[in-house]
Amino acid sequence: MWIDNFREPDKTVNNLTDYLRRFELWVLAYQKVSADDTGAYMPRSAITRPSLEDLLALRNAVLDNRFKWGARLEFFIKSPRDKTDYESLSKRKIKAILTTTQPSAFQDRIVQEVLFMILEPVYEARFSQKSFAFRPGRTAHTALRVIRRSFAGYLWYIKGDLSTVLDGMKVGMVISALMRDVRDKKVVDLIKAALTTPVVTTRPDDVEKKKTKRKYQKKRVLADDEPKPDPYWLESFFGFAPEEAEKVPSWGHCGILSPLLANICLDELDRWMEGKIQEFYRPSKNDVIWNSPDGEVEQGNTSWPEFVPTSGPDKTRKIDYIRFGGHILIGVRGPRADAATLRKQLIEFCDQKYMLKLDNESLPIEHITKGIMFLDHVLCRRVVYPTLRYTATGGKIISEKGVGTLLSVTASLKQCIRQFRKLNFLKGDRDPDPQPCFRMFHATQAHTNAQMNKLLSTMVEWFRYADNRKKIVNFCSYIIRGSLAKLYAAKYKLRSRAKVYKIGSRTLSRPLKEKKGQSPEYHNLLRMGLVESIDGLMYTRMSLVPETDYTPFPVAWRPNHEKALLEYIKLSDQKTLEEQQNCLKEQGLISPQDYISMLVWNYKRNAVPVDQKSLLLGTGEEKDNESDDDDDEGVHAAEI
Repeated sequence: MWIDNFREPDKTVNNLTDYLRRFELWVLAYQKVSADDTGAYMPRSAITRPSLEDLLALRNAVLDNRFKWGARLEFFIKSPRDKTDYESLSKRKIKAILTTTQPSAFQDRIVQEVLFMILEPVYEARFSQKSFAFRPGRTAHTALRVIRRSFAGYLWYIKGDLSTVLDGMKVGMVISALMRDVRDKKVVDLIKAALTTPVVTTRPDDVEKKKTKRKYQKKRVLADDEPKPDPYWLESFFGFAPEEAEKVPSWGHCGILSPLLANICLDELDRWMEGKIQEFYRPSKNDVIWNSPDGEVEQGNTSWPEFVPTSGPDKTRKIDYIRFGGHILIGVRGPRADAATLRKQLIEFCDQKYMLKLDNESLPIEHITKGIMFLDHVLCRRVVYPTLRYTATGGKIISEKGVGTLLSVTASLKQCIRQFRKLNFLKGDRDPDPQPCFRMFHATQAHTNAQMNKLLSTMVEWFRYADNRKKIVNFCSYIIRGSLAKLYAAKYKLRSRAKVYKIGSRTLSRPLKEKKGQSPEYHNLLRMGLVESIDGLMYTRMSLVPETDYTPFPVAWRPNHEKALLEYIKLSDQKTLEEQQNCLKEQGLISPQDYISMLVWNYKRNAVPVDQKSLLLGTGEEKDNESDDDDDEGVHAAEI
């Protein structure tokens, strides 16, 4: 499906029911959903026969229109973890199941997964290269690198929040967007039923008062097949998610299908903006960049693409656009009137297409000098005066001072402080004061340090493309180190952070002692010979933080899986094969096919009967005495 759709991306698809019948897709969906449900991947050989029979019943029910979304009591297949006997439940429990909010049924998620596997290759071949959220191979890092490469030189920026679209759209609008490329009645009806079937939720009046917690609670032990919760470091890092990535759409019973449907609907906006990019493009002969018809040439120095030389008042007018989920960013190079015109047209388009009422306040126009926040990074510019060297007529090398602007993408320190305060790691804005992370109070020193090191490692990776990477990671390390020092001071009764640093060193890698004797943790490590196993905190000095990654980002960038698909399609094309064969003949090289033909001709010339089977297997009865060289040639032919 991936190959077919990438080979013909504009072709209308109308045979998806054939893929819906393929049982191996259902088995794969069962494996994926079971891994999410139990926390462990289930190999195909481990699936029991009753589960396969139930899965087959679910597939047949979907094909025969007997499947209903949101079933609470009647299931074709149940989760391996679900041991409930629904036939023996009391009326009170049945009523609670039917009237309260419940997670998506296991069978619903299997159907969603199958639909997702079928629809994703269809639309990934058609989606715009300007969208980056909820797509394989495209992340927030990809969006930041595209901004660094393509948004240099833009003066005015329009930042829009269309995330209310992700809360839900009218069913007719979603289905009409879906049917632009997919005309399979079975698949469309399934998705329409998932969107229209009401979702049962608990009303606020029905919520019972929370019971007061006991003073001492027994520690909960996870079952063998129950997935482990997210570790503390990962839960903390999720708290740093930027505003643009926080909201994930969930429409009706579509589940994991919702982000794909949202991209399908918003793809019309992407295509409209691509048309506006061509419409607003006005090249200038006096400008040294963007003066090609498509405006996508490399800018000046390819090793320094964010540098834009100035060339007087007459400059190329151009706009660019990027979308991450429901958030858009538009850059305008030219007068502010162009940005105002585009904003007016965008408001009208969203009103007509999505019935979304926007105004000038929701789409502000800001100058680059004020700094534009996107994905928790601030876009600004610096004026630089590099020395430009070029060769004049006659071969004379001329050096002169130039002037230009440099696009700067820096991580927001204010936003970082705000996120840390939300996670209770510090208090105060002007003078941030670290607070002890008491959730790790009962963990060992080695485990606590390891958790915080994982958090720091992920943050170093998240700020990989920020110009102030060293500064922001060093600040995060300071906050986490201070938080741990306060925690250890309270845990080991050491009174102050200074005393903790004095005993445990700057990196907190030495075992800490209690006031009276040594802690049991230190005793155990000493007895087992693992005293040195406590890892010190990482990045305690700014010099230890890695440099910002300024690797050039190619203009026609595509994810690795799309590159492989396009390369495969190109190699399998008959025209490409003919061109390669002609090129080999012109250069005097011999292709493998010619080599096999030559070997067969040699065998025939020596009067040795060779059939196709014996040639492929490297065997054959010899009529005459032949040399070892001929046998070697037969083996080579078989290998080829």
